[in-house]
Amino acid sequence: MTYTVAIFDLDGTLVDTLQDLADTANQMLIEYGYPQHPTDKYRYFVGDGLSTLIERILPKGATSSTIVRCSERFLEIYGNCWRRKSCPYPGINAMLARLKNAGLRLAVLSNKPHRFTLEHTAHFFPPDTFDLVLGQRPEVEKKPNPQGLIEILSALDTPASTCIYIGDTAVDMQTGRAAGVFTIGVLWGFRDHQELAEHHADLIVKHPMEIVHHAVASA
Repeated sequence: MTYTVAIFDLDGTLVDTLQDLADTANQMLIEYGYPQHPTDKYRYFVGDGLSTLIERILPKGATSSTIVRCSERFLEIYGNCWRRKSCPYPGINAMLARLKNAGLRLAVLSNKPHRFTLEHTAHFFPPDTFDLVLGQRPEVEKKPNPQGLIEILSALDTPASTCIYIGDTAVDMQTGRAAGVFTIGVLWGFRDHQELAEHHADLIVKHPMEIVHHAVASA
């Protein structure tokens, strides 16, 4: 199989954002008088979009208006602190460079709000690394709905059979499978081998360069 496009999740796949996400959420919780959560718990709170994150960290029974208010405050805080501790995982930049040198086009699809997805990729990676970057937008269903992934395939004029989708959660594996692309689960992110295997990752890797070996060796 010849792969022409590699699409990546962002948080937990390209960039380790866990501490900044946890710090932001806990600051918001403190401000509104709610209990905080240990950082490690956020590995399972994040990944399904902002409103779901807020719903998970608030006490049970939170009203929709409370979720909206807390989501808005989260965004305000996060806008000032997302650069503090976040950084690309070791080996990510080298892996991306190798894929581009091999002729693959690269893209990002994230459930992070679109504004922050654009800001993260612009801040942490060289210009022109990605052909297309899409975060969560109100008019598009979030992952695991494959709408965003299909949009990228269409924009890059590539069939699903020549694309790989790389992520660190069950949601990512479900998204890729729903779009008919080859899925790669990564073990340096927020979730574990069991979750990726149970959701039928086509390949599970421990190091970024394994992605290159698969994508390029398959050409």
